[in-house]
Amino acid sequence: MYRSTRLGMETIGKYRVLRELGKGATATVYLCEDPEADRQVAVKVIRFGQDSAAMSRRMRKLFQNERMVAKRLDHPNIVRVFDAVVEEQFAYLVMEYVDGFSLEQHCRIDKLLPMHRVISIIFKCCMALDAAYRQGIIHRDIKPANILVAANDEAKIADFGLALNMNKDLDRDSTFIMGVGSPAYMSPEQIKGYPLNQKTDLYSLGVVLFQLLTGRLPFRAANQATLVYRIINTDAPAVTALNPSLPEGLNPVLKRALEKDLYSRYRNGAEFAKDLSGVRYKMLEEDETEHDLRHFETLRRLNFFTEFENIEIWEVLRVSVWRQVSPNIALIREGEHNKLFGIVITGCVEVSIEGRMLCRLGPGEPVGEVGFLHPASDLRHATAVTLEPTLFLEINAAALALSSEELLERMRNTLLARMIDRLREVNKIAAAQGRPAALTGTGSLSSMPRLRPGGGVDLELTSG
Repeated sequence: MYRSTRLGMETIGKYRVLRELGKGATATVYLCEDPEADRQVAVKVIRFGQDSAAMSRRMRKLFQNERMVAKRLDHPNIVRVFDAVVEEQFAYLVMEYVDGFSLEQHCRIDKLLPMHRVISIIFKCCMALDAAYRQGIIHRDIKPANILVAANDEAKIADFGLALNMNKDLDRDSTFIMGVGSPAYMSPEQIKGYPLNQKTDLYSLGVVLFQLLTGRLPFRAANQATLVYRIINTDAPAVTALNPSLPEGLNPVLKRALEKDLYSRYRNGAEFAKDLSGVRYKMLEEDETEHDLRHFETLRRLNFFTEFENIEIWEVLRVSVWRQVSPNIALIREGEHNKLFGIVITGCVEVSIEGRMLCRLGPGEPVGEVGFLHPASDLRHATAVTLEPTLFLEINAAALALSSEELLERMRNTLLARMIDRLREVNKIAAAQGRPAALTGTGSLSSMPRLRPGGGVDLELTSG
């Protein structure tokens, strides 16, 4: 039994409610005190609705499944379940309280965790899924919200309510429900409704890893039908194409994790974890947060980025490389073919054509934007050379093309505005060296009569 007051829950069985931790569509989770064990626990309460008997039966089965699965799972990276009670109108599950955060908080481009922490967390999830499968259990709903992170980046996989017990006959397993899971993280075979094994969880974990490293999902679409098509039929982009600062060694790891062919995908979590550890040992284990914040603040102060939203600046950081360039180094040369462009952070760059100086560009000025913006040609018609030590933000054009539509539009508009401003300045210089105009225009267009569609003249004149 649970006891509530007018202001909210007071007790759930023997557990005293301290506060609400979260609420979803079907369940509410409370932080409670276990009086017998003298510990804090998380209690998930599900109330079976009166309006839909079928839904209540489904929720009851899911809850009973989670209780059954929990009894067989004992791993440091899986949330422990201490108690479970099913009543007529409600049920509750008493779980280990994880004082930390879910990975859902770090999927946005401006909230990404440092790379070495991401790999460490996913490594532990691989081992947890491996242990679950050895007990005949696959999760079927691996996603960022179901991975909690405690102190020292200790990963905890939660919510085995949709788990599939491989040791049962699936034709008679009442807990097996087709189509469960979150579509963006589902494997191709799960979407198709094929029989599942542990490889479906490894695919979903690969999607989570991809998102934590790049700030976006490997497959994106405006509607679910298109998303499903892309998951089944198209390949994910390389993570280094979206975030050039990532090591190349991550590309084959993600490619194998996201394989559509089951025979080519990782066989188990241990294999996945082994390849991740190979990449991790090549990295410097340093907290990049302060480093990223300094770079963000530097761009935020530049006038080029005045109109950019904060999240768009974070996107720029993820698709860029900071280059410290010595004097007399050509960033771009006439006659080359490329789409290289970027922003001068500090220093000075001289632009010339056929050895004649065109202009000099300082902090906040784009370099190479014409080649980037041209819709058909990547041939360079000018040379850009550093005149002094210069910090140059090189923006990866291919990665930018895979970024959000909002960032692409903002970048193109800002570059076009700068290009038009420069063209106007060039026009002024050209005009100063030209001949006097033949006519100066004594009237204005606004004072001219307007022709009506039928050919007549509208005699109403607008004011100048």
